[in-house]
Amino acid sequence: MRLDKFARAAVAALEDIKGRDIVVLDVRQLTSLFDKIIIASADSARQGKALSRNLQEKMKAHGARIRGVEGERAGEWILVDLGTIVVHIMQPAIRKHYNLEELWAPPARPRRRRAGAAAR
Repeated sequence: MRLDKFARAAVAALEDIKGRDIVVLDVRQLTSLFDKIIIASADSARQGKALSRNLQEKMKAHGARIRGVEGERAGEWILVDLGTIVVHIMQPAIRKHYNLEELWAPPARPRRRRAGAAAR
């Protein structure tokens, strides 16, 4: 399965259980460990666990191998490692505190100066 289809399947699995504020980040330029990070919010530990279980079931049905799951017992921040994709399911306060979107955002490109601008 191509990576984009794989990511779409993961997002659909999160949407099935009402995951909120889902963000897909392409991090291939930042790390060689994985290609995409998906971040979703869960309103409670119970919803986080349900999101994680549904994600795992749906991805296995698509032929994915679940490489690891962390944090499912507490449910505040659950990480599901799908190999090329890492999925973070977080409660809003945890998500705001760690701000993974900013941490994994591609670096801003420096602005180019015009040729005559430096001499002024």
